[in-house]
Amino acid sequence: MSALPLIFTAGWASGINAYAVVLLLGLFGRTGLSDSVPDALQRTDVLIAAAVLFLLEAVADKIPYFDSFWDALHTVIRPAAGAVVAALLAGQDGSLPQLAAGAVGGTTALASHLVKAGTRMAINTSPEPVTNIVTSTAEDVSVAGIVTLAIFHPLAAAIIAGILLVIGLLLVSLFATRIRRYLRRRRQRRQARGVTAT
Repeated sequence: MSALPLIFTAGWASGINAYAVVLLLGLFGRTGLSDSVPDALQRTDVLIAAAVLFLLEAVADKIPYFDSFWDALHTVIRPAAGAVVAALLAGQDGSLPQLAAGAVGGTTALASHLVKAGTRMAINTSPEPVTNIVTSTAEDVSVAGIVTLAIFHPLAAAIIAGILLVIGLLLVSLFATRIRRYLRRRRQRRQARGVTAT
C-alpha cells in the first residue's frame, strides 16, 4: 500500500508541531502499534529529544507574541522535519521514491506552518492570552488525533488534513488585514525601542 496518505498527513502535522509528529510516530512504532514507522524514529535518543522539544513548544506556543517569534524560528525546522519524516516513511514503505516523498512532506509542512504562523499573527492583534492558549491546545489535540488516525486509517486522515489545510489557507487570507496590523505594531515597537536606546 502506498505511504502517500501517511506522508501527506505527517507533513501537514509537522508544519504545526514537528516534535509531536516525531514523538507520536516513534511511540507508535516502538509499541508495535504500527509497522510503517521507520526504526530511525523509534530510537530512544530521538524519542527523548522529541519529548523535551515538544514540552518546550507546548509552553512557548501559548505565550502571546513569543509564539510568533517561535514560529519564525521554526520556518525552516518544521518543513525540514516534514521532509525528513516523509523520506523516512517512503523508505520504509518502498512504494514512493524518497526524494518525491520528501518534497511532498516538506511542501505540505511549509504550507501548514505558514497557516499556523499567519493565524498566530492575527491572534496576536488581541493582547489577551486566552486565545493563544486555546488555539495552541486545539492545534496540539488536532495533531495528536490526526497522526493517530493516520496510523490506522491513513486515507481518512489525509482527507481531513487536506480539508484543514484549505480552511487554514482561506482563514489566513481573511485575516490578512489583522496580520498586517500585527506586523505594523511590531515594527512600531522596534522603532520605539530604537528611539529609547538612543
